[in-house]
Amino acid sequence: MIIIRYVQEEDKDFWFKLDKHLPQSEFEKKIRDKMGYILLEDNIPIGLLRYNLFWDNIPFCTMLYIQREYQHKGYGSKLVKFWEENMKVAGYELIMTSTQVDEDAQHFYRKIGYHDSGGLIINVPNFKQPMEMFFIKVI
Repeated sequence: MIIIRYVQEEDKDFWFKLDKHLPQSEFEKKIRDKMGYILLEDNIPIGLLRYNLFWDNIPFCTMLYIQREYQHKGYGSKLVKFWEENMKVAGYELIMTSTQVDEDAQHFYRKIGYHDSGGLIINVPNFKQPMEMFFIKVI
């Protein structure tokens, strides 16, 4: 049975096993502001999604991750759809996400209705990375 719920303090170890980018203080904000979700299969956590607000008014999925052994089985789509519905109920009409050009996630987002909307190149020493592609979707 699949359950999707807001992230809680008890999820901390699982969360940081998958999310190596979020500082502890931001994790606490995700709990407080209900801006993170955990996906459980038979009460076992297998995925997460976190977001913030781009320009303070557009929900922006900043991380979606399903544990490797559960990938390509529809869990990511279920988690994104759950988030999209929550954002729609909250009154938002446009949502965003991004991924690096060298990651396969771009194909996933296009498949579930997201559209390319530009990119960001960071070529400053110590911060260099492949181009970040942005995607948008009207909900």
